[in-house]
Amino acid sequence: MNITPGPLLKTIDSPSDLKKLSREQLPQICDELRQYIIDIVSVHGGHFAASLGVVELSVALHYMYNTPYDQLVWDVGHQAYGHKILTGRRDTFYTNRKYKGLSGFPKRSESEYDTFGVGHSSTSISAALGMAMAAKYKGETDRKSVAIIGDGAMTAGMAFEAMNHAGVADSDMLIILNDNCMSIDPNVGALKEYLTDITLSPTYNKLKNDVWKALGKLPVGKHFTRGMAAKIAESMKGMVSSSANLFEALNLRYFGPIDGHNITKLVDTLKDLRQIPGPKILHIVTVKGKGYSLAEKDQTKWHAPGLFDKITGEIVKKTYDAPQPPKYQDVFGHSIIELAELNDKIMAVTPAMPSGCSLKYMMEKMPHRAFDVGIAEQHAVTVSAGMATQGLRVFCNIYSSFMQRAFDQVVHDVAIQKLPVVLCLDRAGLVGEDGPTHHGAYDIAYFRCIPNMVISSPMNESELRNLMYTAQFDENTLPIVIRYPRGEGVMTDWKTPFQKIEIGKGRKIKDGDDVAILSFGHPGNFATAAIRTLRTEGINPAHYDMRFAKPLDETLLHEIFTKYGRIVTVEDGTIVGGFGSAVVEFMNENGYNSQVKMLGIPDRLVEHGTLKELHRECGYDSQGIADTVRELMKDKVSLKTLIAG
Repeated sequence: MNITPGPLLKTIDSPSDLKKLSREQLPQICDELRQYIIDIVSVHGGHFAASLGVVELSVALHYMYNTPYDQLVWDVGHQAYGHKILTGRRDTFYTNRKYKGLSGFPKRSESEYDTFGVGHSSTSISAALGMAMAAKYKGETDRKSVAIIGDGAMTAGMAFEAMNHAGVADSDMLIILNDNCMSIDPNVGALKEYLTDITLSPTYNKLKNDVWKALGKLPVGKHFTRGMAAKIAESMKGMVSSSANLFEALNLRYFGPIDGHNITKLVDTLKDLRQIPGPKILHIVTVKGKGYSLAEKDQTKWHAPGLFDKITGEIVKKTYDAPQPPKYQDVFGHSIIELAELNDKIMAVTPAMPSGCSLKYMMEKMPHRAFDVGIAEQHAVTVSAGMATQGLRVFCNIYSSFMQRAFDQVVHDVAIQKLPVVLCLDRAGLVGEDGPTHHGAYDIAYFRCIPNMVISSPMNESELRNLMYTAQFDENTLPIVIRYPRGEGVMTDWKTPFQKIEIGKGRKIKDGDDVAILSFGHPGNFATAAIRTLRTEGINPAHYDMRFAKPLDETLLHEIFTKYGRIVTVEDGTIVGGFGSAVVEFMNENGYNSQVKMLGIPDRLVEHGTLKELHRECGYDSQGIADTVRELMKDKVSLKTLIAG
């Protein structure tokens, strides 16, 4: 489908072209940019509502700042579609999030305008401050650094740490707080309430505006020295400091809130702020999904809706000839309610992902037992640990790649203290179009090296339910990781009765000859498909679903290495230090000498694409597994062919 940009937008190949427009043309370029995002995303997919909310801001920033010399850091990155289109990627934007195409997030290797990679959230203030400090050190006094932080990213502890430093670093930077009361789901917490209060307080804002105007107009002359002006300025600043404004208390000059959809006001404000040195924050109020009425009304649904009819708003859904299995996250969401109804000790925590991980169902039904703590993975783990000290069994659900932020908390607050927190890692393994910042590639490896950890992964939805059921028993006194992939499982009849699994016990799927496939988690289904193909060729591999990467089922492994001289391990995680590595370590420690081939995510960054494309690229889809078995069996098959001939 040919999508044509509007008459002004098609002339914008870089911010220098944007600067040629008159101020009177800015509303039109905003309208065209917004429409172009709607046109592209409706046909090609991607994140949606967040970028619509910052169209005017994107235009104003590139209109007023000298990018890329002036450095913009977008946070979170799915706000940056307008930024990408305005910086030379308009005609390739249809490839956004597609295999070998543009990244869905700012990416330094993609464009000089993408100053910092921002796939997750809450890093922009730290990064922009570092850039400002570097500019000061190098004497680049005319160079500006701007952090654009929104979609709930300000709720993370890292943002507060950065503001605490920025207030004393004496560096020239601007923080723009895009306040839309949303992340993927509605924002939660005291900061959200505070921002609402400050937005609605006319008394505070009038006082603040009057004071800052006065500070800018203090006379300096024969009878009024600069020292006197500074003293008065400080006393007037005190009128709007700690008791009135959190940001002023951190020594950040606060401006706003202003309407983030008023392009003229934004341009004028940014022009003024360029002239004010030091750390400062501009608070703008926007509507996520602005300009597309359905997205404005249901911002969570339209965060990343997939393909849709832009006229009717009907979201395109895949059609199937037969019933399809549910997504793993939905199985988690419904199963934890069942378990909580059976066990009043069960609680649940998620850091700002209630819709994504499907904890929203429990939050609706049991709001006193399921909690969204905001974008705060470290806090999510430690608050879960705190509840665990009081005898509660907490299911802490965090995306695998986001759990990387809470590694220290897992080590120090959970594992060392042997607290039986259940860490449910959604989006484990490759995740598709979101790319390397979101692939859950490393959790097996980084948790396997921690003492006192149990690491498990279900092959299907029934196994997920059984692992959740197993984890909630009091006799399990260690932290338990349950990792599972994004998207659909394999069972249409998934709601089977709960069954307890012995910790550290795998299962034999089938016997075989000469070669054994050891799978961990969902890729076991790829192995099953590969075996069906191989058997038509006279190759009959055995298959074992190991279930646990730690502790390994050593009894089962002794059986396997005694019987099979060729082994293939398959996992949806990095092969460096992962499940396959654990199997090889066992083999070496026990004096076996089998030939082992490890399949999984290779030791490199895997870019974005569909799961099918990425599994094929990494070589552990059913075809890759079958090819690996054929290669291992090459001498055996050749001998059979020779004998048969």
